[in-house]
Amino acid sequence: MQSMNTLSPKKIAILISGSGSNLQAIIDHQKEHAELYEIALVISNRPDAYGVTRAQNAGIQTLVIDHKKFESRESFDAVLQKAIDSINIDLIVLAGFMRILTTGFTQHFLGKMLNIHPSLLPKYTGLNTHQRALEAGDKKHGLSIHFVTAELDGGPVILQAEVPIETNDTEESLANKVHTQEHIAYPLVVEWFVTGKLALKNNQAWLNQSCLHTPILLNNLN
Repeated sequence: MQSMNTLSPKKIAILISGSGSNLQAIIDHQKEHAELYEIALVISNRPDAYGVTRAQNAGIQTLVIDHKKFESRESFDAVLQKAIDSINIDLIVLAGFMRILTTGFTQHFLGKMLNIHPSLLPKYTGLNTHQRALEAGDKKHGLSIHFVTAELDGGPVILQAEVPIETNDTEESLANKVHTQEHIAYPLVVEWFVTGKLALKNNQAWLNQSCLHTPILLNNLN
């Protein structure tokens, strides 16, 4: 009976706030790996997010929880948590979810929640990362995928992807470079998690039973 549970597809929820391009990348990946996981629910905190349409077009259950209708982060997160708990999710994927989550929420799902951030963490937590990298004169930029903890953009980093910054790059061109890598990297890390290769132990990321003292670099996997 245990082996049947191990082999059954994992259930994931994806949280979005915008267009959902990373959501689409994961939807496309899931179609080719349906035996590994299903996208059981897509939740948006913004009613007009195009990602909701993407999910509906793929036949995925959607839910809109408008954060503007709540008086506090705690009350919003309580409803969000209840919705996720109601369907026994194995993994939560934050894909452009533009909300700072409360400590209570992050603790409740500790080790079961991933986020993607458009910088090479610990550089440039928060917003406007492409602009900040350009203004600093950096030679490279990129993305980080990490476990979510109570510290904003501070959870253990699992994988990073680097892109070069050229002299003629703008915020838009740099963002496009990073997005291209995001759409490769995020489905890969989701696959690691749902196949049991990836875990959070003692506030450290572990892959294939080894502690990741430094993040995996996507550029070295190609």
